[in-house]
Amino acid sequence: MNDGEMVAKSIRSGEWIEVVWRNGKITELAPTTERPGEGVWMAPPLVDLQINGYGGVDFQSERLTSEDLLSAVRGLRSAGCTRFLLTLVTDEWSRLVSRLQHLHRMREASAELRAAISGWHIEGPFLSAQPGFHGAHNPTLMRDPSAALISELREAVPGDPLMITLAPEREGSLEAIRKAVSLGIRVSLGHTDVSADRLLEAVRAGASDFTHLGNGCPQTLDRHDNIFWRVLNQPGLRVGLIPDGIHVSPGFFKIVHRVVPAGNIVYVSDAMSAAGAPPGRYRLGAMELEVGEDQIVRKPGSALFAGSALRPVDGVFRAARMLEGRWQDAWLRFSDIPATLMGLEVGLRIGAPADFCLVTTTAMNELESLRTVVDGN
Repeated sequence: MNDGEMVAKSIRSGEWIEVVWRNGKITELAPTTERPGEGVWMAPPLVDLQINGYGGVDFQSERLTSEDLLSAVRGLRSAGCTRFLLTLVTDEWSRLVSRLQHLHRMREASAELRAAISGWHIEGPFLSAQPGFHGAHNPTLMRDPSAALISELREAVPGDPLMITLAPEREGSLEAIRKAVSLGIRVSLGHTDVSADRLLEAVRAGASDFTHLGNGCPQTLDRHDNIFWRVLNQPGLRVGLIPDGIHVSPGFFKIVHRVVPAGNIVYVSDAMSAAGAPPGRYRLGAMELEVGEDQIVRKPGSALFAGSALRPVDGVFRAARMLEGRWQDAWLRFSDIPATLMGLEVGLRIGAPADFCLVTTTAMNELESLRTVVDGN
C-alpha cells in the first residue's frame, strides 16, 4: 500500500507542513508545529524540458527499447526529475518522424512512461547551418520548415505537449511558427543568428521561448550586435539556461537573471546519455562523444559542446552558487516554471498524486540527500 505521511518545510512558504496520503493520493495537507529537522524540505519534483538521454541511454538510438526508456526514467527520478520532454535532435526528416512515432508508441504502452514523458521537444532540423550556430547538429541535414512538416509532427504525437526549436531566419519559418501555434505546439527559437527585426517578427508570429541561451553560437561574436543582445532586448521571451557552470559562465548567468524577469527564466539540463553516468564515451545519435571528469561533453578532438552530463538536481544547487542566492528559488525555475509553461499541473493539493521531493541540506545549503516520492512511493 502506498500510504504514508511526512512533515517537512515547504519550499514555497518556508513553513512546516504535514502531508498525508492514502493509495498514492494526498488526503491531508496542513501547517504543523512538528519540527523533525531544520534541513528537511518538501519541494515539487523537477520538470526538464530538454532531455536527449540519461544514464547511458541515448534517446536517438535506433535500438532503443522500452526497458532502456524505463531505466532512463528511473535514473532521472533519482535525480529529482519526474517529468520531462523527451528531446530528439536533427536528423534526416523521415527518420526523425519515424523515431518520434516509435517512441510515442512505447510511451503509450506503459503507465510509468506516460507519467514521466510529459511530451516532446524537437530540436532541429530547422536550425542554422552556419558554423558555430549549428553547434553539434549536422549542418548538412538542416532544412527549411513548412506548415506541412509542422503538421506531420503534430500528427505523430496527437494531443501531446510538443515544443519545437527553430531558427527564424530560415525560409518559411514565420508561416511554420503560425501553423505550430495554431496546433498547440510551443515554439522556441535557437541555434540562430536571426536579425533583431526578424526576431521581432517571429515573436509576433507566436514564438515564445529561446532554447539554451548562451549556447548554439560561435565562440567569438560581434561585440556590438550579436544574438545575446538581440534576445535580451526582446521583452517577453522566456529563456532557457543550462545551469551547470559550463555551458554558461557565472557572469553571464547573473546578467541574464538581472535583465530577464524571474518568471521568464527556465532551467534545462540538455542532458544526453552521459548524464548520471561515469566519464567515458557515449553516443548522441550518429555522434560519438567523450565526457571527462570535468563532466564536459565534447566531440573527440573538438571544443564543441554536445549536450550535457548534468543531473537535474545538481543544476539547482549550481545555479544557486552562481547567483549567490537561495537554492529554493533556483528549484522553482526547474520545477514550477517549466511545468506551467507546458501546461502541466503543479503544486501539492488534496486529491492530487503524492508526488514530491524531500531535500535535506547541510548548514552550508548544499545538497545532503534527496528522496523522490511518486504516487506515494
